[in-house]
Amino acid sequence: MFFSPFSFVLAIIVLIVIAKLTFNVLPEYERAVIFRLGRVSRGIIGGNGPGLVVIVPFIDRLMRVSLRTVAMDVPPQDIITKDNVTVKVNAVIYFRVVDPERAIIQVEDYLYATSMMAQTTLRSVLGQSQLDDLLAKREQINADLQRIIDQQTEPWGIKVTAVEVKNVDLPQEMQRAIARQAEAERERRAKVIHAEGEFEASQRLADAADVISRNSAALQLRYLQTLVEISAGKNSTTIFPIPIDTLAPFLKQPPPNK
Repeated sequence: MFFSPFSFVLAIIVLIVIAKLTFNVLPEYERAVIFRLGRVSRGIIGGNGPGLVVIVPFIDRLMRVSLRTVAMDVPPQDIITKDNVTVKVNAVIYFRVVDPERAIIQVEDYLYATSMMAQTTLRSVLGQSQLDDLLAKREQINADLQRIIDQQTEPWGIKVTAVEVKNVDLPQEMQRAIARQAEAERERRAKVIHAEGEFEASQRLADAADVISRNSAALQLRYLQTLVEISAGKNSTTIFPIPIDTLAPFLKQPPPNK
C-alpha cells in the first residue's frame, strides 16, 4: 500500500497532537484538575502533578491551577465613613489556592470572584470606621479585612494571607481641616511645654531666694556677681547701688551740738 507524502505528514501531525494532549508536564507550583467525561478524576500516570501527568485524549480534560501567591490590586473605592466623610481607598490583597479542585468546581473564576469579594468587603468594613481610625489604626483594619475576606473565600479553596490598605485620598477641605488640627495641636504642646518651663524656673528662683534670705553673705556674693556681670559689657554706664546697711551708721549718728 502506497502512502503519499501528504498522508505521512498528516499522520505525524496527528501523532504530535495526540502526544501533546496525552502527556502533560506540570511544574512544582502547579496542580492539575482533570475531568473525565464531566467527573473529577486523576490522571492515568502522575495523578494531579507535579511532574508528568498522562491523561486519555478527547476523554479527559485537564485544567492547570497555580499554587503561587497572587498579589492583586483592589481598584479605588468611594467610601463614606461612619462620620460621613467621603474618601477614596485602594488596597492590595495577597492570596493563594490551597485546594485546586474547589477553586475550579465551587466558583466559575476564582480570581474575579476574589477581587469582587475584596472590593465589597473593603467598602463594608471601612464604611463602619471613623476617619481617625482609618488613618491611625491601619494595622487593625488590615487584620479585619484579611479575616473577613478569608472566611468568605475559604469555601472556594482560597487562602487570603494579607490585605493592605495602600492609599486613603481625602477631599481638599478635609486635608486643610486636618492640617489646621495638627497645627493647633502643635501650638498647644508648645504652650504646655513653655508653661512647664516657667513653672520649674519659678520654683528654682523661689528655692534660691529662700537660700539667700537665710544667709546674708550669700546676698552679698550675689550682689558682687551682678556687678561683675554688668561691668563686663562695653560702653556701659555702671551704677553701684549702696546697701542701706552701709549707710545705717551715718543715719543713726546724733545731730551736732549747736
